[in-house]
Amino acid sequence: MTCWFSATAILPELIRDWGLTPAQAGWLTNAVQIGFVLGALAASLVNLPDIMRLTRLIAGSALLTALANAALLLEPGFAGAIAARFVTGAALAGLYPPAMKLMATWFVRGRGFALGLLVGGLTLGSSMPHLFRALGGGLDWRVVVIASTLATLTSALIFGLLVREGPHAFGRATFDPRQALAVLRNRPVLLANIGYFGHMWELYAMWAWFLAFATAAGQGGVMPFGSPSMFAFVAVGSGVAGCIGGGLLSDRIGRCLTTAGMMAVSGACAALIGFAFDGPEWLLALIAVIWGVSIIGDSAQFSASVTELADQRLIGTALTLQVSIGFALTVLAIWLMPQIAGLLGGWQWTFLALLPGPAVGAWAMLRLRRMPEAALLAGGRR
Repeated sequence: MTCWFSATAILPELIRDWGLTPAQAGWLTNAVQIGFVLGALAASLVNLPDIMRLTRLIAGSALLTALANAALLLEPGFAGAIAARFVTGAALAGLYPPAMKLMATWFVRGRGFALGLLVGGLTLGSSMPHLFRALGGGLDWRVVVIASTLATLTSALIFGLLVREGPHAFGRATFDPRQALAVLRNRPVLLANIGYFGHMWELYAMWAWFLAFATAAGQGGVMPFGSPSMFAFVAVGSGVAGCIGGGLLSDRIGRCLTTAGMMAVSGACAALIGFAFDGPEWLLALIAVIWGVSIIGDSAQFSASVTELADQRLIGTALTLQVSIGFALTVLAIWLMPQIAGLLGGWQWTFLALLPGPAVGAWAMLRLRRMPEAALLAGGRR
C-alpha cells in the first residue's frame, strides 16, 4: 500500500519541479482514487475475486502497482503522471479487497481482530511515503518513489511465493453481473455499507490533506514532531493501534458498537482540531493522534460485517462493491477539501466539512444493531 500516497507525499517537490498548479497536484491523488473505484467496479461486475485464485490475483496486482508507480521516475509530464496514478489505483483494487477475503479464509473466530491487523498493515503502508520523505530530508523526491516501489515488489513476492488460502474458504461463484445487484439488495449489508460510506467520507480526505494542514500549522510556528511530513506520518501511522484495538473491541463488544463509537470519537476530533491549529503544540499533536487512531480503527469491521452478513458465495464481490462505492465518495471529499480551504482562506477549519460522514455512519450502524440479522455479527456480539 506504500504506492497509494507515494505522489501525495512529494507534492511540494512535484509542484516545484514539474511546474504544477495546486489543482493539478490534487489530481495526482484523486487519479488513484478514481482508478481504484473503476478497477474495483470492474472486478465486482465480473466477480473476479470469487472466481480467480486470490494469491495469484493479489501478486499480479501488486506487480502492476509497482510498475505503474515506478513510471513517475520517467517524469512523463502531467498527463502521463495522471495516467500512471490511475493505473496504480486500478491495480490496487486487485490487492486490497481480495486480501480482506483471503484473511477471512483463515479465521471464523477472531475475524474482526484479524482484519483489523490487515487494515493496520494498509494504514502503515499508506503512511510510509511520509516517513520516507521525512527521513530523506533534502534527498531527491525520486527516493520516495523508489522506496515505495520496492516495498510493493516485496509484497508481490510474499503473496506469490509464501501465502495460500486458509481452511475456511468461501464458495466460488460463476460470472453473473446480476449477483452484484443481489448484494446491494440485502438490507443489513446495505446498512453496514452506509456505515462504511460515512467512514470513507472522512478517512481519505484526512489522509490526503493532513500534510497540507500540518504545513499550514507549521508556517504559524506550530510544528509537532519536528516537520510536517513526520507529523503526517505519526498522525496517519498511529491508526495501526486503532486497527488492532478496533479489532479486539469488535470481537468482544460487537461490530456495531465499536464502529459507532470510533466514528463518534473521530468526528469529535475533526470538529476540535481547528481549535488547536495555533497551539499549544502538545494539544494539536494529541488531537491528531487520537484522530488518526479512531478514524481508521473501525474500517476493517465494516468489511468483517459484510463477510458475516452477505451471501457466502459472493463475499469477494460484496467486499469489492463496498470499497468501490466507498472510494468513489473519497474522490469528491478529496476534491472538496482544497476548495473549502480556499474559500475559508486556510486549512484551520476545513476539516469541519467531514463531520457529516461519521454522523451518518454511526446512525447506520446503530440502526443495524437493532435488526435481527445483527446476531450474525461477531458470534452474536452486535
